Amino acid sequence: MVRPDGGPCRVLVVDDEASLSELLSMALRYEGCEVRSAGDGAGAVRAAREFRPDVVVLDIMLPDMDGLTVLGRLRREIPQVPVLFLTAKDSLEDRIAGLTAGGDDYVTKPFSLEEVVARLRGLVRRSGAAQAARGGSVLAVGDLRLDEDSHEVVRGTREIHLTATEFELLRYLMRNPRRVLSKAQILDRVWSYDFGGQANVVELYISYLRRKLESGLGMPPMIHTRRGAGYLIKPAEPAEPAEPAESAKTSE
Repeated sequence: MVRPDGGPCRVLVVDDEASLSELLSMALRYEGCEVRSAGDGAGAVRAAREFRPDVVVLDIMLPDMDGLTVLGRLRREIPQVPVLFLTAKDSLEDRIAGLTAGGDDYVTKPFSLEEVVARLRGLVRRSGAAQAARGGSVLAVGDLRLDEDSHEVVRGTREIHLTATEFELLRYLMRNPRRVLSKAQILDRVWSYDFGGQANVVELYISYLRRKLESGLGMPPMIHTRRGAGYLIKPAEPAEPAEPAESAKTSE
């Protein structure tokens, strides 16, 4: 877990349980990370402003404000920072609320340190903060462009702002245009693990991309579902010309 410049990855751990925070911080330092911790939301925002973390571990239940509010403030400081939620809540509604708010992943308590480290490693890799021996390039499908170096996404003339996970999912689709990708393939490539059996996370993120790339822009669809098979991306079909109005018949 290193930065592109070879320096240690910076992790901000936000949890009001001091013993848990210290244990997790120790495990991350063992992995070579530089770690800063905070026990409440206000402290998390201050630490993010000063520390500029590459990834954040964020408890969703904090004494001064909830994790979703903290997430919004963190993203104002560092727009693209990936966030892993820690939560004692394991209902589907709570998981979807965290992801919808912009979280990139979550772990429910109690959890293993190995699992948290593995998921953080995946987030860092997907966000581009990890060192990677790959050349940058621009992917293009129809009027959609994705810059792998700058992480800029543009459709037509409209810039699209994506989370780290949304970006990685779109990149995977665009690297395989017109190819149907199954949920299992997407989970393996984008999340690097079986998401606790929750394959519907793929459906959720596909819906986010469709909203940002298609319906939110009032533009024709590019991402398509093949029932029972998976998803593919292809250039949007050109709009069909409107039928000419039938000329009125004249009587002789």
